[in-house]
Amino acid sequence: MSTIYHLITSSQWELSRQSDNHEAETLTTEGFIHCSGSIEQLLRVANRLYAEKTDMLALSVDRDKLTSQLIEEPSRSGEIYPHIYGPLNVDAVSEILEFVIESGIFIAVKPSASTNNPCN
Repeated sequence: MSTIYHLITSSQWELSRQSDNHEAETLTTEGFIHCSGSIEQLLRVANRLYAEKTDMLALSVDRDKLTSQLIEEPSRSGEIYPHIYGPLNVDAVSEILEFVIESGIFIAVKPSASTNNPCN
Protein backbone atom coordinates (compact mmCIF):
# COMPACT_ATOMS: atom_id res chain seq x y z
CA MET A 1 0.00 0.00 0.00
CA SER A 2 1.29 3.41 -0.95
CA THR A 3 0.10 6.12 1.43
CA ILE A 4 -0.48 9.86 1.22
CA TYR A 5 -1.78 12.08 4.03
CA HIS A 6 -4.53 14.69 4.23
CA LEU A 7 -4.92 17.24 7.04
CA ILE A 8 -8.45 17.66 8.34
CA THR A 9 -10.16 19.02 11.44
CA SER A 10 -11.92 16.60 13.77
CA SER A 11 -15.30 18.15 12.95
CA GLN A 12 -14.69 17.93 9.18
CA TRP A 13 -13.80 14.26 9.54
CA GLU A 14 -16.93 13.56 11.61
CA LEU A 15 -19.06 14.98 8.79
CA SER A 16 -17.14 13.33 5.97
CA ARG A 17 -16.96 9.85 7.45
CA GLN A 18 -20.76 9.70 7.46
CA SER A 19 -20.81 10.00 3.68
CA ASP A 20 -18.98 8.30 0.86
CA ASN A 21 -16.75 11.27 0.03
CA HIS A 22 -14.78 14.10 1.60
CA GLU A 23 -14.73 17.36 -0.30
CA ALA A 24 -12.22 19.77 1.19
CA GLU A 25 -12.90 23.48 0.65
CA THR A 26 -9.91 23.64 -1.69
CA LEU A 27 -11.66 21.29 -4.10
CA THR A 28 -14.01 24.19 -4.87
CA THR A 29 -11.52 27.05 -4.54
CA GLU A 30 -8.45 25.44 -6.18
CA GLY A 31 -9.81 22.40 -8.00
CA PHE A 32 -8.03 19.78 -5.89
CA ILE A 33 -7.53 18.45 -2.37
CA HIS A 34 -4.10 19.10 -0.85
CA CYS A 35 -2.16 16.13 0.53
CA SER A 36 1.34 15.33 1.75
CA GLY A 37 3.53 12.53 0.48
CA SER A 38 5.30 11.72 3.75
CA ILE A 39 4.95 12.17 7.51
CA GLU A 40 7.83 14.66 7.45
CA GLN A 41 6.07 16.74 4.79
CA LEU A 42 2.79 16.44 6.71
CA LEU A 43 4.38 17.79 9.91
CA ARG A 44 5.98 20.72 8.05
CA VAL A 45 2.64 21.68 6.48
CA ALA A 46 0.76 21.28 9.78
CA ASN A 47 3.23 23.53 11.59
CA ARG A 48 3.26 26.11 8.80
CA LEU A 49 -0.51 26.35 8.30
CA TYR A 50 -2.21 25.07 11.47
CA ALA A 51 0.16 25.84 14.35
CA GLU A 52 -2.61 27.37 16.46
CA LYS A 53 -5.14 24.57 15.91
CA THR A 54 -5.48 21.72 18.36
CA ASP A 55 -8.27 19.82 16.59
CA MET A 56 -6.29 18.60 13.57
CA LEU A 57 -6.15 15.00 12.39
CA ALA A 58 -4.34 13.38 9.49
CA LEU A 59 -5.97 10.84 7.21
CA SER A 60 -3.75 8.07 5.88
CA VAL A 61 -5.01 7.50 2.36
CA ASP A 62 -4.28 4.42 0.26
CA ARG A 63 -3.48 5.93 -3.14
CA ASP A 64 -4.40 2.66 -4.86
CA LYS A 65 -7.98 2.92 -3.59
CA LEU A 66 -8.59 6.52 -4.71
CA THR A 67 -11.39 6.93 -7.21
CA SER A 68 -10.38 10.49 -8.15
CA GLN A 69 -7.25 11.34 -10.10
CA LEU A 70 -4.05 11.86 -8.09
CA ILE A 71 -1.37 14.12 -9.54
CA GLU A 72 1.97 14.93 -7.92
CA GLU A 73 2.84 18.55 -8.59
CA PRO A 74 5.45 21.08 -7.47
CA SER A 75 4.51 23.82 -5.02
CA ARG A 76 5.81 27.38 -5.34
CA SER A 77 8.93 26.24 -3.49
CA GLY A 78 9.42 23.37 -5.94
CA GLU A 79 8.61 20.65 -3.39
CA ILE A 80 6.36 17.92 -4.84
CA TYR A 81 2.92 17.42 -3.27
CA PRO A 82 0.15 14.95 -4.14
CA HIS A 83 -3.15 16.58 -5.15
CA ILE A 84 -6.47 14.74 -5.46
CA TYR A 85 -8.51 16.13 -8.37
CA GLY A 86 -11.97 15.25 -7.14
CA PRO A 87 -13.59 14.06 -3.94
CA LEU A 88 -11.65 11.83 -1.56
CA ASN A 89 -13.59 8.58 -1.31
CA VAL A 90 -13.79 7.71 2.38
CA ASP A 91 -13.13 4.02 1.78
CA ALA A 92 -9.58 4.94 0.67
CA VAL A 93 -8.84 6.15 4.23
CA SER A 94 -6.86 3.41 5.92
CA GLU A 95 -6.01 5.09 9.23
CA ILE A 96 -6.74 8.19 11.28
CA LEU A 97 -3.72 9.82 12.90
CA GLU A 98 -3.68 12.22 15.84
CA PHE A 99 -0.90 14.74 16.29
CA VAL A 100 1.54 14.75 19.17
CA ILE A 101 2.00 18.41 20.12
CA GLU A 102 4.74 19.78 22.35
CA SER A 103 5.05 23.49 23.14
CA GLY A 104 2.55 24.26 20.38
CA ILE A 105 4.53 22.34 17.72
CA PHE A 106 3.32 19.26 15.85
CA ILE A 107 6.20 16.82 16.42
CA ALA A 108 4.73 13.42 15.47
CA VAL A 109 1.58 11.48 14.68
CA LYS A 110 0.09 8.44 16.35
CA PRO A 111 -2.83 6.17 15.46
CA SER A 112 -6.16 7.45 16.72
CA ALA A 113 -8.36 5.29 18.89
CA SER A 114 -10.93 5.42 16.04
CA THR A 115 -8.42 3.89 13.58
CA ASN A 116 -9.79 0.36 13.79
CA ASN A 117 -12.58 1.25 11.39
CA PRO A 118 -12.10 4.80 10.12
CA CYS A 119 -15.38 4.86 8.24
CA ASN A 120 -17.60 4.00 11.22
